[in-house]
Amino acid sequence: MRILLILLLLNPLILLSQTIYNPQDLYDSPGGIFDEDSLRVISLEFYNANYHNYLVNSWFYNSSERIPAKLTLNGILYDSVGVRYKGNSTFCLPNDNSNPKVPYNIDMNYFIDDQELLGYNKIKLANAWMDPTFLKQIVASNIYKKYLPTGESNLVELHVQGNYLGLYVNDESINKQFLKKHFDEKSGPLFKCDNIERFCDTPYAPSAYPPSLIYLGEDSSLYQNSYDMKSENGWNALVELIRTIHYNFGEIDSILNVDRTLWAFAVNQVLLNLDCYNTYYVHNYYLYQTKDGLFQMIPWDLDNSFSGAIMGWDFWNQANIYEYDPYHYGNPSQRPLAEKLFNDPLYRKQYTAHIRTILSESLDTSLIRSQISDLQSLAYNAANNDPWKLFSMSQYANNVESAIWTGWGFGGIMSSIDERKQFLLSHPEISLIPPLISNIYVNNNIVHANVSNANEVELMITTNQFNSKFQSFSMNDGGVNGDLISNDGIFSAQIPFVGNTNIKFYIRAQNNDAMMLSPERAEYEFYEYSTISGLSNNHV
Repeated sequence: MRILLILLLLNPLILLSQTIYNPQDLYDSPGGIFDEDSLRVISLEFYNANYHNYLVNSWFYNSSERIPAKLTLNGILYDSVGVRYKGNSTFCLPNDNSNPKVPYNIDMNYFIDDQELLGYNKIKLANAWMDPTFLKQIVASNIYKKYLPTGESNLVELHVQGNYLGLYVNDESINKQFLKKHFDEKSGPLFKCDNIERFCDTPYAPSAYPPSLIYLGEDSSLYQNSYDMKSENGWNALVELIRTIHYNFGEIDSILNVDRTLWAFAVNQVLLNLDCYNTYYVHNYYLYQTKDGLFQMIPWDLDNSFSGAIMGWDFWNQANIYEYDPYHYGNPSQRPLAEKLFNDPLYRKQYTAHIRTILSESLDTSLIRSQISDLQSLAYNAANNDPWKLFSMSQYANNVESAIWTGWGFGGIMSSIDERKQFLLSHPEISLIPPLISNIYVNNNIVHANVSNANEVELMITTNQFNSKFQSFSMNDGGVNGDLISNDGIFSAQIPFVGNTNIKFYIRAQNNDAMMLSPERAEYEFYEYSTISGLSNNHV
């Protein structure tokens, strides 16, 4: 260390090796409430013995109403937590058949300020009603969260009034705690992008446009049946986003984190999550505007991944699902954000690069199968003893590997992965050959990278504290501006920022056909280091 400090004093422009920023550190550590290695038992005891009828009535007529209950976990009793039923189809389908296994929303501090359960104030328990495996949400979440902020999930047992209600999926709430964890702030506009329509018959049969980001006019009231605002304000910001998509798409990167949106779209398609914006049904995502002014797309409700039940294979054959168009946006103007992103050559290449990355690193069926085996073994007794589950234990096991053809089609996890991967790898656009990037290093404030099969190489760089708004600077192999040897395959660029600066960057290389990024998970991951003036480097 002493030698390093002497070198720094003698040459303040020496740069320490870059590191890769790891957003996975933002997720819970083992032992937290979303730990997948344990099956926790949550018990609720309502003060009102008629709680079920009361909460069903509230779901129809006053959906935000909660009633108090005692919650017990790990022998610790939490008094007066606020409980309501949640969900749409997953509430309606069991409830219509007098099945009490409906989804729960538990607010720990609704009646008692600052009360938390293992650090969390909101618990959402999904009944996995249309998932025979109970695991599609969890397996999908573990892939999504590699590429963009995503809620975590695990399995729990739920007991109510002393009776075992069944095996549930504990899904992280997209709320202020989630925003603080992933964005280190929580005060911006937040929207749940689901309209007011309900799956079951209701007294007033509401209807509304889907949350397609279609421009309806400047009056924010025109959007209030299609988007659910979860923050104290934000309608004007949402309308501005939608207006920008419609009228001023050239400035979209000033109001939307485009890269994060492209990652969401890419995972949606690779995992055959056909219940989201750029696939079949338009909903199940959040939008949050961070302090850099950019809206972030956050995925939600992933239990219909792997060609899940919501599609209804009565109307589709298997080939149509496995070969679903990865560049789908429906009819013109039906999904304007997807349409305009996919018709922009740069964004389309970037999206396609993300698909290649997911295919190459996240669809290892041996690893996924091992994860599923561990989770299903852990939960076997809880699933077997679940008195209200929709599926049999043979379906619990079999739907991991293959589809179930009863009524709606319930896609198998492994069969969907295998078929989808085969189709996408042979897709004429996805199979185009991208550049290769290797051996990235920094010396004397110059970034160097070995790049082949490229006709354009860019240093994407920012000093933004929000890890966004990367700027493009050309890298050259012409033996000038810091490049040492002409045409040796090493591209170079001078760092445009000097002084005491924390730098974040990645490399973007393109040819006529395709794009490659380094690190491949950019912009969610990137290289970081500090230019050194004196002894200010935080990696010393």
